[in-house]
Amino acid sequence: MNQPSTSETIHDLIGVGFGPSNLALAIALEELAQTNGHALDALFIDKQSDYRWHGNTLATQSELQISFLKDLVSLRNPTSPYSFVNYLHQKKRLADFINLGTFYPCRLEYNDYLRWAAEHFATQAVYGEEILRVEPELLDGRIDHLRVISRSAQGHERLRRARSVVVGSGGTPKIPPVFAPFKDDPRVFHHSQYLNSLEQLPCTQGKPMRIAIIGSGQSAAEALIDLNDSYPSVKADMILRGSALKPADDSPFVNEVFTPDYTDLVFNQPQAERAKLISEYHNTNYSVVDIDLIERIYGMLYRQKVAHQYRHAVLCRRNIEAAVSTDKGIELTLRDLATGIQQTHVYDAVILATGYERRSHRELLAPLQQHLKDFEVDRDYRVLASPELNAAVYLQGFCEASHGLSDTLLSVLPVRAAEIGQSLYQSLGQRASNARASATLASA
Repeated sequence: MNQPSTSETIHDLIGVGFGPSNLALAIALEELAQTNGHALDALFIDKQSDYRWHGNTLATQSELQISFLKDLVSLRNPTSPYSFVNYLHQKKRLADFINLGTFYPCRLEYNDYLRWAAEHFATQAVYGEEILRVEPELLDGRIDHLRVISRSAQGHERLRRARSVVVGSGGTPKIPPVFAPFKDDPRVFHHSQYLNSLEQLPCTQGKPMRIAIIGSGQSAAEALIDLNDSYPSVKADMILRGSALKPADDSPFVNEVFTPDYTDLVFNQPQAERAKLISEYHNTNYSVVDIDLIERIYGMLYRQKVAHQYRHAVLCRRNIEAAVSTDKGIELTLRDLATGIQQTHVYDAVILATGYERRSHRELLAPLQQHLKDFEVDRDYRVLASPELNAAVYLQGFCEASHGLSDTLLSVLPVRAAEIGQSLYQSLGQRASNARASATLASA
């Protein structure tokens, strides 16, 4: 195996991924550099070839589910040049957006906003490299630096060194075990690959197809509407275990669970109480759909009944017992959870709108695991570590159990980024002071 090429530079910080979380951190570090009188050497590495946020899911009906005021900066610094409002001003669309009379931009526009912000940090970002692992560099019984190994699209590995690492690699598509054998079958794909995978299917040429959508959340609902609007030759079934599509609770009092202050409340609770709070408000984020979208789907199905033309269906209370590839297509055996009756349906393609897992940090940081306290974090998102690990490791988007439901969402990005940024300056400053003290003693 070829040894990875090595850079001699020791960065203050390497960010794993350059999604909204680490982009917000880059902005916060720029502000903190002015406050502290010096900038940190920060580098952000992303496996995508250019800046995209959920790029393969940006269907025509896809809208943001939180206010544009919860952008990268406004909750911390409303006067920041990186605000969504300034983005609209720079793009000469501010008056037009105001005329829309909405707090919720489409995701296509929000993706463009994030790309616009990321362009300001082009010199600090590396695209097209996937970080494989983060390793300790042990010297005299201490780990002052971390080795970050990445791989380019061409297969070349590279080693970089850093005094701290912030992992913001996001979620990993969750694939139900029954569909594991279809890993390399282009007819079965996760919603995260929606647009690219759909382009490979015959329906893009106007050919008839029957497609199953597995899931009961916003992504599944958006896929059903998009197939209805964009692909007239498609008949789609939305298959879910629940008894009905359920609306997301985004009422004002409940939305307070996504405020920065609520993070303190959750973190300061005992572990059992944290779990209760997360369970109580689970229906704000998981397996739920915007009420407007639910009403649109219901209206669509009702008009089918009026016209006696049954193109789509929402199949509730169905458990997928088996999935088999046949000459006719993908055969799904569904069991009605209320009656126990089994039925077999054949589909030309299956879309898995089955959500995401948050485990990629454990794989990336596996070489450090013996120095980490089971990936538990402090209030500032720094992973608790043994004394010999002097290099700081932070997690963004993997702290729901300790910091609350907002951790995987956009809601607290600006405040969380500032908290991590301040902790980085404090940690690196303390290390520099200790190094100077050690040098003074050595020369005495």
